[in-house]
Amino acid sequence: MDQNHVNVRAAAPLKSQLSNCMQCVYLGLGANLNSPKEQLDNAVCALKKLPHCEFISVSHYYASKPMGPQDQPDYVNAVACIKTALEPEQLLDLTQAIELEHGRVRKAERWGPRTLDIDTLLFGQQVINTQRLTVPHYGLCEREFVVYPLLELAPELILPSGIALKTIAQDLPLNDLQQLPL
Repeated sequence: MDQNHVNVRAAAPLKSQLSNCMQCVYLGLGANLNSPKEQLDNAVCALKKLPHCEFISVSHYYASKPMGPQDQPDYVNAVACIKTALEPEQLLDLTQAIELEHGRVRKAERWGPRTLDIDTLLFGQQVINTQRLTVPHYGLCEREFVVYPLLELAPELILPSGIALKTIAQDLPLNDLQQLPL
């Protein structure tokens, strides 16, 4: 087996490691290489198969300008909602495995082009700051390609900070964000 290939099913944790309750989790999806819409379609299919998770919904797809270097293709972004009994870093392991299976190569460069990016935006109302994971996602409130798809799925969402997502959206410019046709 290829060393870069990670089997998502093999990464399933033992039942004894699961949380006692299901948490609502929002995941940011993004891609700008190798047919980005297809990459997101494939990511959604993979999320639907995650162990100890229930896929709830995905937003429309949105076209957005890249962050950072502008000499790269535009992105396609979406937000997915799942419920999970996994711990946050267990879910992170699985989403990173999906990224790798879809050709993601991790580089030191921030905001560079990528085949697939899956970010944990919110994990219930938890605030998490570990070496591997920061939740809410550090850029959630400043990124139109996260806020607007998330607002589509959860228009009444209150963030762990106590701020309503719709309040953040009122002050956040669209920056050429465009909802893509189904």
